[in-house]
Amino acid sequence: MSEHDQRGFASMDERRRRQIASEGGKASHRRGKAHEFSTEEARQAGRKGGQVAHQRGKAHTFSSEEARMAGRKGGVEVSKNRQHMSAIGRKGGMGAHTTPEPLTERARHDGYDGYTPEADERRLADARS
Repeated sequence: MSEHDQRGFASMDERRRRQIASEGGKASHRRGKAHEFSTEEARQAGRKGGQVAHQRGKAHTFSSEEARMAGRKGGVEVSKNRQHMSAIGRKGGMGAHTTPEPLTERARHDGYDGYTPEADERRLADARS
C-alpha cells in the first residue's frame, strides 16, 4: 500500500474515530440540530439492530442472573405506576370475590382455566350489582 491509501478517518484507530464522532454528536445536541427519535422510530431502530445482531451471531445472550435482574428492574418500574397497579388490584379483587363459572368437561380435560374476556366482563358486572 502506498502512503495515500489511508487518509483521514481511515488512517485512525477505532478509538480515535469513535471519540471524534462522539464530539460531533454532542455538538449537534448543543446546537439543537440533532435528530430526536420518536418512540416508534426508536422501537424500529432497536428491532432492526437486534435482528442484525442475531443474524451475525453477535446478539447478547443473557445469563440467568442477568435475566432475573432485568425482570426485577422492569417490575419495579411497572409498580411505580399507581394507576396501573390499582387497576390490576381491582381486577384481581373482583375475581377473588366471585364464583367462577363451571367449566365444560372438554375445557377441564384441556386444562383450560375458564378465562375469557366475556366471562371477565360478566363477573365484573355481577360484582357491581
